[in-house]
Amino acid sequence: MKLYHREHAGRPIRVAWTLEEAGQPYELVRMSSDEGKGPEHLDRHPLGKVPVLDDDQGYVFESAAICMHLADLNPQAELMPAPGTHERALVYQWAVFAPSELEPTLLESAIWAERDPERSAKAAKRFADRASAVSVALGDNDYLLAGTFTVADILVATALEFARRAGLADAVSAGNLDAYLERARARPAFQRAYERAAP
Repeated sequence: MKLYHREHAGRPIRVAWTLEEAGQPYELVRMSSDEGKGPEHLDRHPLGKVPVLDDDQGYVFESAAICMHLADLNPQAELMPAPGTHERALVYQWAVFAPSELEPTLLESAIWAERDPERSAKAAKRFADRASAVSVALGDNDYLLAGTFTVADILVATALEFARRAGLADAVSAGNLDAYLERARARPAFQRAYERAAP
C-alpha cells in the first residue's frame, strides 16, 4: 500500500496510525506542495489534497473513509466492531464527528486568530463545546467504546491533537481529555506513525 502525504499536512498521520495499528506494511510517499498540486496527484485526488491511499485496487481519499476501510481490511487488529452492531454505529458516529464537528471549529479559530479575534474566540467556544461532548462520552473509560480502542479514537484523538497545536490546548487539557490524549500518544503504533508521518 502507498500513503500519499504532503509537507505540512496533518491528516495523513491518522492513516499512518491506522496502518501501524493494523500491522500493515506501507510506503509513505511525501510530496512537495508543488507536487501535491500537479496533474499526477490530481489524478489521485480531484482537489489535490492528502491523505490518499493506494490500496492496490485504486485510490481512496478522505482520512476517515481510509481509516475505516483499513480497519475492515485488517479485522485481526480489532479496530472496528462487527457489521450491524450498535458498537459499529458508534465508531461511524465518532469517525464522522471528528472531521465534521471538531476540525472545522478549531480550524476557523486558528485561521481568524489574528485577523478577527472575536470570530476566532466564538469558534474556539464552539470547539470547546464539541470537545466537552467527547469528554462526556468518555466518562471513566479509557477509550470511546467502553475502553476498547477503535478507529473512532484515532480520528477523535488526532483532531484533539490538532487543537493543541492550533492554540486551543485549554479545551483539551481539562478533565479526562488530557489523560485520553496521553493514552493515545503512548500507543506504540502512534509513536511509529508519528516518526514516519508527522506534519
